[in-house]
Amino acid sequence: MAGSVGGEGRVTVVRLLQRWPGRYGLVAYTTSGAYGETALVGYVPVPGVADLSLMDVAARHEPALMYGSTGADGFAEACWLISVGWSARTVPKPGTLELPHAAWTMDVDRTIDLGVVMYGHTRLHVGRFTLTDADQMARARALLKADPGTQ
Repeated sequence: MAGSVGGEGRVTVVRLLQRWPGRYGLVAYTTSGAYGETALVGYVPVPGVADLSLMDVAARHEPALMYGSTGADGFAEACWLISVGWSARTVPKPGTLELPHAAWTMDVDRTIDLGVVMYGHTRLHVGRFTLTDADQMARARALLKADPGTQ
């Protein structure tokens, strides 16, 4: 599914090391659907920071070693990305931004139907994630400027 989706609800934003050493980006995680069955994991655009290919970041972690494969293209990478978002929400590290109510849009690069339930989800949308509220977007972008150990 290419295109755009939007919604309102709880959003978790976290710094993600995309390249060693020290090259970070921002990832947002939220859910949609009646029971949150669709996970949305997107990179948050930051001026001066290259857009992230989250599927490429996931692939560098060799997720098939942990998740195997259902034969579906991108399955293991999707599971890894969902685990990043789900883990950031359930066990937040210093510097995690938790927004209990936020309006957002996502330009979807890719949708992966898992065929199984993984971390409570059966589908993943991955793409570019934007918070509608300018103040919330500024707070998210500030995560890259702050020392995560001081927040």
